[in-house]
Amino acid sequence: MPRLHGEKILVVGCTGQVAMPVAKALAADNDVWGIARFTNAAAREDLEAAGVTCQTVDVAEPDLASVPDDFSYVLNFSVARTGSWTGDLDTNVGAVTYVVEHCRAATAFLHCSTTGVYQPRPDHVFAEDDPLGDNHRPWEPSMPFLSTYSISKIASEAAARYAARRWDVPTVIPRLAVPYGDNGGWPAFHLEMLAAGMAIPLHPDRPNRFNPIHEDDIVATVPALLEAATIPPTVVNWAGAESSIEDWCSQLGNLIGIEPKFEETEETIAGVPVDTTRFEALAGTEPRVALDDGLRRMVVARRPDLLT
Repeated sequence: MPRLHGEKILVVGCTGQVAMPVAKALAADNDVWGIARFTNAAAREDLEAAGVTCQTVDVAEPDLASVPDDFSYVLNFSVARTGSWTGDLDTNVGAVTYVVEHCRAATAFLHCSTTGVYQPRPDHVFAEDDPLGDNHRPWEPSMPFLSTYSISKIASEAAARYAARRWDVPTVIPRLAVPYGDNGGWPAFHLEMLAAGMAIPLHPDRPNRFNPIHEDDIVATVPALLEAATIPPTVVNWAGAESSIEDWCSQLGNLIGIEPKFEETEETIAGVPVDTTRFEALAGTEPRVALDDGLRRMVVARRPDLLT
């Protein structure tokens, strides 16, 4: 895998679940700046201790006057999931063009999207050219804050495509599947549900197939993705090996000695298994963090009291 060394890098939304491990890892060998609202003081302290230069910026109404414009690479992980169309469009879409315009001298721009942009289709493995659609609307009755997610992320991809052409910045749009690791993720939520004796919601189209990817693998493949940036942007599924909610909850259950309980409901996202052929061509097929190892590490880091 290629590495980044001695570069000046901006990480937008650096306090997020995915962005924080990326920013901290890159700061070991690069001059890394991070912008976010920093409502969590501990998160800022953690980043600064790792060597990240932090600047407070609200990307919904970005004032980038305090942020340099001479970055080699820009990584955008900012995301809003408030359920407000106005706020989420301003943050997820409008911020993209502000950031790329400000950093238009960059060698490459990485805009993190999601596999949640695909139009739901039962028993289908999604490739990058498949139709896009509102994947998260079924969540609306129980989780209204996700009702804007798919549409605003589709719109943010359009903004990134425009910005790449408008300011001549090579861009890559990786669609992230199910990130997890020591810093959290969907399997971490399931871990807490298991510990609390709660039933895990499953869509009736079973098994609920997804492609979890460990945060170490996300960090490791960032340089290869940046090398793949083009105009118009390269789009790629950012994902690990296929698994399912049933599978990783069973593995978690074995680790903590609790057998999972499942409950079928239409008010949850259906499976989104993705084709990783393009990603493997860019980043290689070498095995990295296997799911069983990643889940055990996650439990050790987050809830060692639960291990049997």
